[in-house]
Amino acid sequence: MNKRNLKNTEWSILIISLVLFIIGIVALYSCTQATEFDEMKKQIIWFVVSIPILIVFFVVDYNLISKASYVAYGIFILLLVGVLFTPEINGARSWFNIGAFSLQPGEFAKVFVVILFSTIICKFQEKGKNEINKPWKLILSLMVVILPTLLIIIQPDIGTAAAFIVSTIFILFVAGIDKKYIIVTCALIVILVPLIYMFVLPDHAKTRIDVFLNPNLDPRGSGYNVIQSKLAVGAGKVFGMGILKGNQTQLGFLYPKTTDFIFAVVGEEMGFIISAAIVILYVLLLTKAIYIAKTAKDDLGSYVATGIVRNTVFSCIRKYRHDRRTIANYRSSIAFYKLWRKFTYNKFYMHRYIDEY
Repeated sequence: MNKRNLKNTEWSILIISLVLFIIGIVALYSCTQATEFDEMKKQIIWFVVSIPILIVFFVVDYNLISKASYVAYGIFILLLVGVLFTPEINGARSWFNIGAFSLQPGEFAKVFVVILFSTIICKFQEKGKNEINKPWKLILSLMVVILPTLLIIIQPDIGTAAAFIVSTIFILFVAGIDKKYIIVTCALIVILVPLIYMFVLPDHAKTRIDVFLNPNLDPRGSGYNVIQSKLAVGAGKVFGMGILKGNQTQLGFLYPKTTDFIFAVVGEEMGFIISAAIVILYVLLLTKAIYIAKTAKDDLGSYVATGIVRNTVFSCIRKYRHDRRTIANYRSSIAFYKLWRKFTYNKFYMHRYIDEY
């Protein structure tokens, strides 16, 4: 790597990621005492493993990686097929258990599907930007995404599948997809979503959607975890109850507190200040990533960066939604206001929920 590449590197992304990692490790330290810090140790090991991978992606030109994406894509398709024959974990077949570690191929596939999808679009657009609007070329490009998405839906892991779809939509938008396709897609979504809800989704999936909209529909069942997370965040107030001192966290009322409700752990024990800082850091991270996508030296770099940043946006929204039962608006002032409102609201109403039990 030459000095020019080092100079042009957006180091702020690495710094922000490290700060978020440190906050996450502190939260995991607090909520994994009962399991002898098992999840925290795994997170640290994965962090160490990721360093050489980061260096490879940092040093190797992404055009070379795009050429190898065909092979990587094939490998991950085989893994996505193989994972369907593994034992269920929490109702889904999404993980390979390798000793003390678990591997979710769908998460790794996100990157290489984005790279291959972007590569194929660029190949088609060598003859002109409008080539992607030819139906057969568009369908062929979409097959790259449709195959792994269907395999992930079968697991089932709707969240990861949705991340694939979101990335695809944004890459096509940046690539210059014709407005007629956008209009037709929006119309299909409006028509199909209620039909899928009524006739396709199983009862447990409908229940999750209903409880997401109103957790008090089933406060002792499906809505219990959401209500407990609200109590945890409200109890944290401005400065938090202190590391290792959160009632909901330490007494086991939050589940799963190391994954879906980790933000509630931060809210309870570190308070509004740190929680708001996390939201702002994510805003800065995504802003920098979008800037990279806009200023990439070629279409391939722009498409890949767009797909990856949209995956990041979707993951942030899913995490914030799980903990707060609301979709976050990542304009910092609005997110800051929403978070403050939730803290103050839950502070005053936490006793009402406790009395109901």
